[in-house]
Amino acid sequence: MSKVAERHASKVAATDDVASLLTGAMESGNGLLRLTPTWVPRSFLHPGKRIKLAPNDWYAFGAHRGGIDERWFGSTTEAANDNRQADEGLSYITFQGQRFLLKDAIEEQGAAIIGSEIYLKYGRWPVYSKFFDNMGPIPHHMHQSSEDAALVGREGKPEAYYFPPQYNNVDNHFAYTFMGLEPGTSREQVRRCLEHWDRGDNGILDLARAYRLKRGTGWLIPPGVLHAPGSLCTYEPQWGSDVFGMFQSLVEGREVPWALLVKDMPEDKHDDLDFIVGQLDWDKNVDTHFVQNNYLEPIVDSSRTGDGYTDRWIAYGLIDGQQLFSAKELTIDPGARCVLQDPGASGWITVQGRGRMGSLNLQTPAMIHFGQETEDEIFITFQAATEGVEIENTGCEPLVGLRYFGPDTFENVPNVGDHRK
Repeated sequence: MSKVAERHASKVAATDDVASLLTGAMESGNGLLRLTPTWVPRSFLHPGKRIKLAPNDWYAFGAHRGGIDERWFGSTTEAANDNRQADEGLSYITFQGQRFLLKDAIEEQGAAIIGSEIYLKYGRWPVYSKFFDNMGPIPHHMHQSSEDAALVGREGKPEAYYFPPQYNNVDNHFAYTFMGLEPGTSREQVRRCLEHWDRGDNGILDLARAYRLKRGTGWLIPPGVLHAPGSLCTYEPQWGSDVFGMFQSLVEGREVPWALLVKDMPEDKHDDLDFIVGQLDWDKNVDTHFVQNNYLEPIVDSSRTGDGYTDRWIAYGLIDGQQLFSAKELTIDPGARCVLQDPGASGWITVQGRGRMGSLNLQTPAMIHFGQETEDEIFITFQAATEGVEIENTGCEPLVGLRYFGPDTFENVPNVGDHRK
C-alpha cells in the first residue's frame, strides 16, 4: 500500500473480530453497510482519468502494474491480474475505524446480507459491478461461457454496459465499441487473424463493426461475444468472474501478448486455434440484428417511481433465458425523499448530488485519494432492501445513484428492446 493509502485507510480488523463488527454495523445502519473504494489496475490499458481518483494516485500500485482504470462495487470477486495484491478486487466494509471484507461478512451472515435463496444456491455474492474508464479502446475480446470457463475451474461472465452522463464529461480517444463480427464472417477468417498474431495488427477489427456510444444508454454482452469497449466511462454490472480472452494483437500501437488470449483456457489448448475460435458463440457474434438484440435504453419502473423521484431500469434482459443480474438508476429531486423497497440486495454507488440513505450520508466526491474512504458507496443488504430504506436528497441538485442486483431478484425484468414500445 502506498504512503497516501496508509494515511487514509482504516485498520483492517482481525478475523476474530469480524462477527462482532458486522453485527454492530448491521444494527447501526439498519442493514446498510458502508463500503470503501476498491481500485483495480490493468497493465495493458491507459486510465481515462474520470473516476475521481487523485492524479498522483493513478499508479498507486506501482508503474509495473499499470494505471488504475477501474473501480469495483460490492465485489467478492478477485481481480485476475498478474502480480496482484491478495485482496485485489475485493470490497471492504468500514465501521468504527475498522474495515473487513464484504466476502467475510457474507460468510458470517449470508442470508441477512444477500438473501437465503442466493446464499444457499451460490454460497457467495455471485455478481459485481464496476466503472471501467480508459483513454482509448480495449482490445477486441470475449468472456468465456460457463461451460468453457469450467474447463479451468472458473465461471463464465456475461455483462452489461451503461454510460453514466455524470462520468462522461469528455469522450476521450475513441467513443465507439466494436461488437461481434460482421455477418457473413467465417471461422476460417478469425482463425487466420490468430495465425497472424506476431505480424503486428492481426486484422481482427477488419471483421467487426463499430457502434457509436451514447451517454445514458447501454448494451447487454453475452458470453462468447467479441467486443472492444470504447472510451466512455462505463458502469458494468456482470457475473462475478474475471475471465477473458483477447483476440486483438495490437491496440493503439501496444502489443497484446498471446498469454492474454489464452489465460483462461486449458494449457494443452493454448496453441489449438480451432479450440480457441470454438469458444466464440458464433451465432451471437454474426447476428444480423445485433443492435435489436443487445442495445439498451433506460425504462422507467412506474411501480417504484413517485412524486419527486424516478427509478429506471438501465441493465435488463435475459442471458440464454436466465435473469443473472440487473441494474437501475434512481434520481431524486432536491428536497424530495422516497422509501426504496426492493426484493433483493444491491450494491449502490452515488454518481451525483448529496443526501442520506437511512442513517448513512451520501456524497459524490470531487476527488478521491487512493486508500481514502468516501460516502458514495453502500451495500444495501437483503434485510434492508426488503424492509425498505428511506433516501432523501439534501442537496441543491438531483441525487442520482446506480444499483445492481443479483440473479433472479425480480419476478420479471424488461426484455431487450422493450424501450422501443
